[in-house]
Amino acid sequence: MRIDFDPAGMTRNEFYKLLTSTVVPRPIAWVSTTSADGTHNLAPHSFFTIASVAPPVVQFSSVGRKDTLRNIEATGQFVVNFASEEQFEQINDTGTDFPHGVSEFEAAGVESEPSLRVKPLRVAASPVALECEVHTTIGIGDSTIVFGRVVHAVVSQDVLVDGHPEISKLKPLSRLGKDEWGTVGDVREISRIRHADWRGPAGDR
Repeated sequence: MRIDFDPAGMTRNEFYKLLTSTVVPRPIAWVSTTSADGTHNLAPHSFFTIASVAPPVVQFSSVGRKDTLRNIEATGQFVVNFASEEQFEQINDTGTDFPHGVSEFEAAGVESEPSLRVKPLRVAASPVALECEVHTTIGIGDSTIVFGRVVHAVVSQDVLVDGHPEISKLKPLSRLGKDEWGTVGDVREISRIRHADWRGPAGDR
């Protein structure tokens, strides 16, 4: 038996908790931005994915109007820093609701480095950073989807195997429901089946 949930009969937070506990795991965009007056901001966003390959565009949603979104609207630039297991506590720290004007880099003790193509700083210890310029933004209800064109990417050689990022070395973090976070765990591999090789559903073979 399954239970029905009607969004119209639930509060915003009640359905938010249901959504974020079922749409899992969610990769984390650790987004760094710079305000118009030069304050460097860093915050995790777990509504994140790839939007396009050609041109290369990534997207994340800002739930509410936070410094990340304000800075992006003011400057048109941001960096998505890869969220790895080793940075678990720092990533959580940068999700603190610090007052406007406080740099999470400084407050959470996150070492930074200059970006190559954009003004926002990169997280020095992050194995991957995607430097982005805003492609477009779309407002939906209480959230704003930010699309960023990737203008430069940098990857640590420590996570590369034959020139390709290796999942066992990247060790990505993800968000789950409530205050839960996820790690990769077991990794399964299976090849996509061509129609010419199709032999029926897996359960019938």
